[in-house]
Amino acid sequence: MLFVLVTGPTGSGKSTTLAALIDYSNTHRKDHILTIEDPVEFVHKSKNCLVNHREVGTHTESFATALRAALREDPDIILVGELRDLETISLAIEAASTGHLVFGTVHTQSADKTVDRMVDVFPNEQQEQVRATLADSLQAVVSQTLFKRRDGKGRCAALEILIATPAVRNLVRDAKTFQIPTVLQTGKKYGMQSLDDAIMILMEKQRISAEDGYLHCLDKQRFRPFISNPSEEFE
Repeated sequence: MLFVLVTGPTGSGKSTTLAALIDYSNTHRKDHILTIEDPVEFVHKSKNCLVNHREVGTHTESFATALRAALREDPDIILVGELRDLETISLAIEAASTGHLVFGTVHTQSADKTVDRMVDVFPNEQQEQVRATLADSLQAVVSQTLFKRRDGKGRCAALEILIATPAVRNLVRDAKTFQIPTVLQTGKKYGMQSLDDAIMILMEKQRISAEDGYLHCLDKQRFRPFISNPSEEFE
């Protein structure tokens, strides 16, 4: 029961990250992979896996329709290009809770907001059960923010990484997602990383400017010493 969410605003590279995850699975596993996208952005040829693509509007009416059909086809890995409505999210959670590895994207900008978004689309009377199911199936949340490289050679991503440890699962189950930022700070040994730590690493490696880092960070006080002339334009 695995649910991996890749999040971020439009244009943050979510599809590229998911394509890399699918390619890795296609190379290193022997599974049936089904992707559902609108549109299909990366076509994966079958390597060690059998890969099938479903494009919304061409092969299927909607993400929900394709997911419902997918549960009958019994793929091992399902990629859902966008989790944006109650029915799609509900079916994706069901797929993850019944033994499938599900990758999906959400238009949120942090791990805690992602969990809240997944739960809040449901009616109040269903949310407790949804939190319990999501807590059991969630594996990781990766929230991406793209930056222009200092050398002008494209862009690079700062990744906030939440790993669903037992402590994180309890926070999800108990509706205490507001504590997730604290867990990100203390969970480095489990592979977790806060957005601010990711930005700081990119600054230390001279990949992004201090001004860009300051603009997107959460803890302005921590980053202020790196700015030559802090002013309101960076707030």
